Amino acid sequence: MNRFLDGWHSPALNKHMEIAEYGHYGIALLLLPTAAADYLEYERFLLIRAIQEQINAGKVKVYSINSINSESWLNRNMHPRHKAMRHQQFNDYVFNEVIPYIRHRTSPETLIITSGASFGALHAANLFFKRPDLINGIIAMSGDYDLTSYTSGYFDDDVYFNSPAHYLPNLTDEGILSQIRKSNHIHIVTGSGDYEHPAASKRLSDTLHAKNIGHELEIWGPDMRHDWPTWRAMLPIYLETRF
Repeated sequence: MNRFLDGWHSPALNKHMEIAEYGHYGIALLLLPTAAADYLEYERFLLIRAIQEQINAGKVKVYSINSINSESWLNRNMHPRHKAMRHQQFNDYVFNEVIPYIRHRTSPETLIITSGASFGALHAANLFFKRPDLINGIIAMSGDYDLTSYTSGYFDDDVYFNSPAHYLPNLTDEGILSQIRKSNHIHIVTGSGDYEHPAASKRLSDTLHAKNIGHELEIWGPDMRHDWPTWRAMLPIYLETRF
């Protein structure tokens, strides 16, 4: 399996940001870390190994980036307003730096699918729903799509517009909705075991139904807890059978 590590000084974040690339061909899968982790988290926890067959077969080319959650919502010593501003800077980093990088390393026609588990699922979904002109779909695993679950009671416009549970029900822009509806790859999957929150995935699914957005919701059984074995089981199946 090809493995390439790269990075650059991000103008949006004003810091050096690394990126890992795995594979040689296929759809581009952009992985968002689970919490305050780094770009090698999915490798350390063996998720990259779990999807190695699909990577080697040229079905998928994987990109994994750093989280800045420790500089935003997971930083208890930071003012909430500054957390929200940092979150917006992260979005700018992905849209204006990471996506063009992936395009350069693949092609203008390559599908870009965001994916992640836990907090990474919220980021993956939010990035897609905000910019379906740049991102073509999601595989969201074990997510809570209400950003206020992480904001300790703080709420402002930046929280609202980065919380799919809040802004999607009120989204009326037909230009954005039509682009979202074009996606054949909106996959929402969760377990129902310990520490999972399937109601959050069901709520997102209900919102998408109300907006006539085609998608797939799958709730796995009580043996699938909020942990790495669950996500290592989920992602290979979706890559193998949906793409």
